[in-house]
Amino acid sequence: MSNERLRSALLAQGMSVQDLADAIEVNPKTVERWITQGKVPYRRHQYATAALLKVDVTLIWDDARSADSATDLSKAEIIAVYPHRHVVPPGLWREMYARAQTHLDVLVYSGFFLSEDPQFHDLLKGKADGGSRVRILLGDPDCPAVRQRGIDEGHQVMDGKIRNALVNYRPLLVSRPDIGFRLHATTLYNSIYRSDDEMLVNPHVYGIGAYMAPVYHLRRLPGGGLFNTYANSIEHTWEGARQVTDHDFTGA
Repeated sequence: MSNERLRSALLAQGMSVQDLADAIEVNPKTVERWITQGKVPYRRHQYATAALLKVDVTLIWDDARSADSATDLSKAEIIAVYPHRHVVPPGLWREMYARAQTHLDVLVYSGFFLSEDPQFHDLLKGKADGGSRVRILLGDPDCPAVRQRGIDEGHQVMDGKIRNALVNYRPLLVSRPDIGFRLHATTLYNSIYRSDDEMLVNPHVYGIGAYMAPVYHLRRLPGGGLFNTYANSIEHTWEGARQVTDHDFTGA
């Protein structure tokens, strides 16, 4: 039986059989057999393929051993769990972002506590100067999802918090085009803070503010699917987000 999930994952990444074979150093005919005959590769090739195609290994192969291993690896990606954001060690955010070499991403609605931290602003500038890709994604203050989030938290000021965060970031918006700022209109289920292969994930819980919700500290491991799931969410949101305009600062 053919493996259409592998074929679809290849197509989704715009890759050919030859591309995959070259990347993981196997014969193209071997990859063809994985697809057309449903052959199951060695686990090291399963993990390498899944990482390259940015999917969970169990999405492509139903090998029970792979499922067990992927589950164990995903559990191992969890460094720490904090019951509330406000009990996360205060310096962890800056320490994590200070380790970034290639990716520094913030995906939030307002993330106001970061926007008002001058040391965080300096860190963003330093990382951009060093060649890291820096991206800040805030909620679109005029979108329905932002208004609903304010209602869900028991207030209606989320749009105002975002505009205040934009005011805090305005010097960077004006002077640092190498730091990316965009506004998204998604229903945001988690605030995500990524530094290379490390991230903090702050789930949104109905009825409470993000500072009261849990935080998961994750580190990417080859073959684990947990980190990649959240990292892919950042990419999808960035692709659909828009540029900041003057109107977004005041709503006028």
